[in-house]
Amino acid sequence: MRRLADRFADQAASCASLEQLRSALKAACAQLGFDYFALLHHSSLSETDRGLVRIDNYPREWVQELLDTGLAADDPVHLASRRSNSGFAWTELGTIIALSRRHRSILSRSARFGLGDGFTVPANVPGEPSGSCSFAVRPGRSLPARDLMCAELVGAHAFRAARRIQDLPRRRARPHLSPRELQCLRLVALGKTDFEIALILGIGHQTARQYVKSARAAYDVVCRSQLVVHALFDEWVAFDELLPEARTRRR
Repeated sequence: MRRLADRFADQAASCASLEQLRSALKAACAQLGFDYFALLHHSSLSETDRGLVRIDNYPREWVQELLDTGLAADDPVHLASRRSNSGFAWTELGTIIALSRRHRSILSRSARFGLGDGFTVPANVPGEPSGSCSFAVRPGRSLPARDLMCAELVGAHAFRAARRIQDLPRRRARPHLSPRELQCLRLVALGKTDFEIALILGIGHQTARQYVKSARAAYDVVCRSQLVVHALFDEWVAFDELLPEARTRRR
């Protein structure tokens, strides 16, 4: 099956359209022993005019159900893919997120439309909507357990090709920040005021304000919340660093 992954990587790299990629992915899906696939940016189910990726062969009735009812926003597979950096079987969902009654209901309803167990490969690029490549079997069938590693490689290659085909914008380079500006930026992200930053760093209040102002100027933004968003996207600060419980655990 490793040869399948290598062949698919070459095919995906040569695809010039999403339709060509869809055909290649459908063939790979069948060779792996799955019945269905879905390669998408998750927000493509609610937005159709942003050049987002979405190709699949899921049962049309189930896709229409997701679109008509707004269930896509609570899809447990999509939520779990945002919290994982490797492929996972849908039977593992409860170990990744807390499954609510609504989540279980969505999984149950999908089975009634012909989706059984599945395997999802997360595709999360900072600064872009979250995405994934899922493979699924019909109810009553088992996942091809020996080929899941190959499926993960195929999913990763497929999403890379889809981003290339859609010509998604490359991330701009991070602006240069001095060590002191970066310190202030991180403290702003932690919710500190200029006065608190000054006390923490042992500098004057006006000096702290000027460092924050120059960091905003580097990003060409006018408010602190916009600055925090850029700090997250450019990975100057991690999402979990901003959660109070995460900071408490570090003490």
